[in-house]
Amino acid sequence: MTGVTTATAVGATEGAAGGGATGRRPELTEVADGVFAYVQPDGGWCLNNAGLILSGDRAALVDTAATETRARGLREAVLSVAPAAPQVLVNTHFHGDHTFGNFVFPEALVVGHERARTEMTEAGLHLTGLWPDVEWGALELVPPALTFRDRLTLHIGDKAAEVLHLGPAHTSNDTVVWLPAERVLFTGDLVMNGVTPFCPMGSVAGSLEALDTMRALAPEVVVTGHGPVAGPGVFDETEAYLRLLQDLARQGLAEKLDPVALARRTDLGRYARWLDAERLVPNLFRAYAEEQGEPRGSRVDMSELFRRMVEYHGGLPTCHA
Repeated sequence: MTGVTTATAVGATEGAAGGGATGRRPELTEVADGVFAYVQPDGGWCLNNAGLILSGDRAALVDTAATETRARGLREAVLSVAPAAPQVLVNTHFHGDHTFGNFVFPEALVVGHERARTEMTEAGLHLTGLWPDVEWGALELVPPALTFRDRLTLHIGDKAAEVLHLGPAHTSNDTVVWLPAERVLFTGDLVMNGVTPFCPMGSVAGSLEALDTMRALAPEVVVTGHGPVAGPGVFDETEAYLRLLQDLARQGLAEKLDPVALARRTDLGRYARWLDAERLVPNLFRAYAEEQGEPRGSRVDMSELFRRMVEYHGGLPTCHA
């Protein structure tokens, strides 16, 4: 790892910097020469990571943040190290925690998978209704203006970044950003570190295939969608959880158990310590569907799955956005 430096996101107050109820401020850390991870603790619901790539007078951003305040904190942190605002912004998928802050980077061309644009437009600001007590701010939806289907290469000064579609997995439109020279991979929410995977909108099997593809790239640094920066060992941890989902789904279907009932009797073991363990319920609904032959990425009623998850959890999961 080259020249690792860390800076906390600047802001007038803890709230302005985005520390919020977690009490921990976001950090911008250089993980390779000119490549930065922006990590928002603790990585739970809507506390995602972003990335920054610098070369000469050029800059590219990977994802933004969920609320106006957090997005403006990200912008301030980026401008503390970048010579100018990013000219390009890649969205790894359509979810609002990674895209709602696009509008605070008006200088950037927003890039995303073609389905990311479609689904972002369809979903709108729906995420804000799930946690009405969060101070979302005056959000403006800015979908990708440049879309791609399979892959493209961005040239940021003398750095090359490969933008690869690996879905359906977390969603139908997952994108990773791979810097082969620096051996750094930005995974979006295909991988989370110490945070429970979430794949009801995508595919369990597809997530496993995406892990194989990411492993084959042989990254040294893995900037996950949520949680601390990791190494390639995070792929094995994620795979083990996903295979558990498949095993549980086969067992539940054989015993004719509802996914919520199965979740209630399941001992998650070490995965119970991961953040947002209640995601087991919607994940099981997807695993059940796949075991019964449903296509990967098929539409589900996320409002109903969220309701069932809240029922299992005993209340609305905590969101510190």
